[in-house]
Parts: sequence; structure tokens; C-alpha cells
Amino acid sequence: MRAALHNSVPRAAARMLAGLALLAGAGSAQAADIDGSQLAAWWGLPFAGMLLSIAIMPLAVPHIWHHHFGKIAAAWALAFLLPFAAVFGTGAAAGAVVHALLAEYIPFIALLTALFTAAGGIYVRGNLHGSPLTNVKIMAVGAVLASIMGTTGASMLLIHPLIRANDNRRHVAHVVVFFIFIVSNAGGSLTPLGDPPLFLGFLKGVEFFWTLKTIFPETLFLVGSLLVIFYAIDSWYYRREGVMPADPTPDNEKFGLEGAINFLPLFAVVALVLMSGTWKPGIAFNILGTEVELQQAVRDILLVGVVLLSLKLTPAGVREKNQFSWGPIQEVAKLFIGIFLTMIPVLAILRAGEAGALASVARAVTGPDGQPLPWAYFWFSGALSSFLDNAPTYLVFFNLAGGDPAVLMTTLSATLAAISAGSVFMGANTYIGNAPNFMVKAIAEDRGIRMPSFFGYMLWSGAVLIPLFVVMTFIWFR
Repeated sequence: MRAALHNSVPRAAARMLAGLALLAGAGSAQAADIDGSQLAAWWGLPFAGMLLSIAIMPLAVPHIWHHHFGKIAAAWALAFLLPFAAVFGTGAAAGAVVHALLAEYIPFIALLTALFTAAGGIYVRGNLHGSPLTNVKIMAVGAVLASIMGTTGASMLLIHPLIRANDNRRHVAHVVVFFIFIVSNAGGSLTPLGDPPLFLGFLKGVEFFWTLKTIFPETLFLVGSLLVIFYAIDSWYYRREGVMPADPTPDNEKFGLEGAINFLPLFAVVALVLMSGTWKPGIAFNILGTEVELQQAVRDILLVGVVLLSLKLTPAGVREKNQFSWGPIQEVAKLFIGIFLTMIPVLAILRAGEAGALASVARAVTGPDGQPLPWAYFWFSGALSSFLDNAPTYLVFFNLAGGDPAVLMTTLSATLAAISAGSVFMGANTYIGNAPNFMVKAIAEDRGIRMPSFFGYMLWSGAVLIPLFVVMTFIWFR
């Protein structure tokens, strides 16, 4: 698997660079030159098609989707890029692609891969007993870790010991569902390391600790409420079913960590993100109209080094014990390149505001006095995060609110708080709302747990999460 990864990445990178070089020769139009007021709404159709494919095809045609999702993502990207190049020129298309890759996609996927790789090299040894209180403790720890090592890192670290702890119980699906709610989503709301939307906001200029200072009460309320609700539900199941007389994974090993050396790469990720937000050498490179600052380039290159370092340092056999594979991160990488490319015209139209084809969206989140409505931003960003993906959704509403981080962190802080909370919290509403949701579901099913269907999971989120979001609206986002 590792050899296949090392061979495939250079080939893919070479093809991408070759394509960009051909486009670059045709002109040097900048991505920022795209005037969203001149784009019709139908330019967003490839974006809608991409996201509908993610939502529907795994259910309708699972065999085709699982074998060809990368080709489907590429097809939707070309459905935007080819007409765009024909109408506006290959130079404009090249500038738009380069901007999406260098300013957004590469930093996003580099961070996600580094966290995924390092966390996947840590194996929690031993077998806890999956009582309601033990499960609550694991999820509470995961909620804290999610804002430190990312929802992806925390999920990959703790889902395996959680499943082992409950492998002598008959009803386990609800445990995994609440794990997705708490660890894979809500817990990652306090730092840019926690969840991809907040990292994209950090790249746009939002201060590293802004969300910690601003939406900590909302996070504490949501995580605390979910832990209490889960304890009540799990206690009912536990009293009703008891446990199996024989534990499939008995206490034959002492509790401990294998591959703990991977905490060093995890700390390196934290340091690199902090470095990129604090070190300002004032050096930048202009690549087809996209300005790449030196600290950003250093961060992303060193994140690749973190991945290689983790692979080198991890003791033999640890990843196998964790049932680690590159499949989940490869799926995320292929799907997100399609998302980031097809959303280019959508972002441009939304930036145009009242002058754009999606002016109705701007009006829906704006009051009669012209000021943004925090409750509307919370629910609109949350609703789209539930079915599209919370990272691009955050960018859409960040730009719709003006896109100026200095203003959004001060004058419009309630609006940015609503966007941040909606994008992160409501990513838990469906399996497709946040990247770790799918990963956790796949791991659980691979371990023999019968997880709810797409709509079955939504019944859980609708019954548990939506009432909490309504309460939060009246308290914080009115």
C-alpha cells in the first residue's frame, strides 16, 4: 500500500503540473479577476452535481460509486473548467485552478493528511469495558483532543479502542453515532486545527484563538448536552441488554500506547500551523495571479515531511493493529478536489452579493437594515454543511458576509461566530457533512457494526441535534 501511494502521488502531481503549464502559456488572468456579477446561476450546476453525487450515488449505485468516485469528481470539475475556459479563456481558467489549489486545496489536504497519518500510527493497547460511564469518558477525552489534533486525528485515535471496549455488547451503533456527533464534529470547534472550516478561516486571516475565545460557551453547552443525552440512552441499552458472557477481546494486555512516538509529528503539526499564522517574513511568490506567502509554502512542504516522518518513526505492526489504510484519505482527497474546483464560480457569484445571480441568498441572511442576521447565518451555513460539506460551506458564507477577517472578528463577530458554529456543529447532521464522519462509519462497518443508513443516521441527528440547535439559536444567535 505504501509503495502504491509513493508511486501514484508523483504521477498525479506530474499530470497536474503539466496541465497547468499548458494552461499557463495561454495567459495570466487572475482568479480574483472573475466578476461574479457576470456569471449566471447555471455556472453553479457542476458544483450542485458534484455534491448531489456524493449524497445520492453511494446509496443508489454503490458499486459504481466506490469504484469510480474519483472519475466522477474529475468529470464534474471538467464540466465547469472546459466551458469556463471556452467562454473566458484558458488563462482565466488556469488562474482560477491555481488559486483553488494553492490557496485552499493543498493547505487543506496537507493538514488533513498529516493529522490522519500521525494519529493512525498510535495504537491504544488494552481493552476497556464499555459501560456508559467509560464510553462518556472516552468521548469527553475525544472532544478535548479534537480541537488539538483535529476531528480526523481524534476520531482515528479513539474509534478503535471505543469499538473494542463495546465488542461484547449487542447494541453499539448508537455509541458510534454519538462519537461522530461529539468527537468527529462538535469537539473540533475551538481551534483551526479542530475542523477544516476553521482552518480555511485561519488561512483567510481569522486569528488562531478567536473561536476559542468566542464560541467556547456554545461548544461547552453542545458537548455537555450530548454527553448527558448519550449517558441516558446508553444506560437504558446497557440495563436492557447486559453484556455477553464472553468478551471477544479479553483483558490479555495491559493498557498503554504503541507508536506514541507519533505524538511528536502531531506536535509538529500544531507548531507549523501556529508558525504560519505568526511568522510574517513579508516574502511572497506570485503564481499565475495567486500570491503564496513564504510561511504558507514552508508550512505545507513541512506538513508533507511530517507525513513521511510519521511513516518512518512508526514501529512495525502498529498501523496493522490499527487497521490503518490510505483509502479514507484518498477518497477525501479525490472528492475535495472536485468540490474546490466546481465551487469557484459559486464563490465568485456570492462575492458579488446583490449584483450576483444568487442575490436571494444574500437577502435571506440580511435584515431590513442591511445588517447580517446571525440566526440566519447559523442555520443557512449549518443546513448546507449538513448536505454539501462544511469546509466549502464555511467559505461560501465567509465571503457572503464580506470576507474581511478584521471586520468579521470585531464589528460582525456575532455573524462569524454563527458561521463557525453552524459549519462545524451541523456537519454532524449527515454522514457527508464532515470528512471524519465517513471514515468512522467505514471503520465501524468493517468491524462488523451495523450502522444506520444515510437517512437512518439523519433520524438520530434530527431527534438529538436539531432541538439543541434550536435552543442555541435563542440563547446565542438571535
